[in-house]
Amino acid sequence: MVTGRSPTVTTLTVFVVVFLLEWVAIPLGLFGTLFVLTPPVAANPWTLVTSVYAHMTLQHLLANSLGLLVTGVVLERATTRLRYHAFFVGTGALAGITQITVGSALGTGTGVLGASGAIFAFVGYLLASNRLTDTVVGGIEVPARVQLLLFLVVAAVVTLATGSARAALIAHFTGLFVGLLAGRAHLLQVDRTSSI
Repeated sequence: MVTGRSPTVTTLTVFVVVFLLEWVAIPLGLFGTLFVLTPPVAANPWTLVTSVYAHMTLQHLLANSLGLLVTGVVLERATTRLRYHAFFVGTGALAGITQITVGSALGTGTGVLGASGAIFAFVGYLLASNRLTDTVVGGIEVPARVQLLLFLVVAAVVTLATGSARAALIAHFTGLFVGLLAGRAHLLQVDRTSSI
């Protein structure tokens, strides 16, 4: 579907540019204000977007870049650049908001940054929208509530299996769950008669 420049390459380029800008912002004392999504969101609303592209360390940047490369190049073949970027930013922002909101409610709320919520959404989308899944699910009548429960369980298991001490597990869970729902609905497909 994609013609011209790859949205995955564009996103990776933005990752690098934002990472370099972070190193300028740190000595100026602007890192948190410009790149970290924290409550209340209304205080620095631009961080809904900038936090999705920002990364704390080079290792964080490389891990998310690899995840994006693996999932993004597959997903970009089934959608438009606009849908790709909107889904990436939208799911990343939603995952971040969920992380800081639930974290605050649990008393563990801190700022969040990174693309992993959006990348988990890409993973979920690819898991739920491929031909094999369509064939298996299409051959079995599963009520919507059961599908929803299965998606919650899958998202929880994958999140816990891939979690680490500093990982934003709520953001990962949210991204994967939203990606699974969007994938079953084939939300990103331009031609809704076929699947990835």
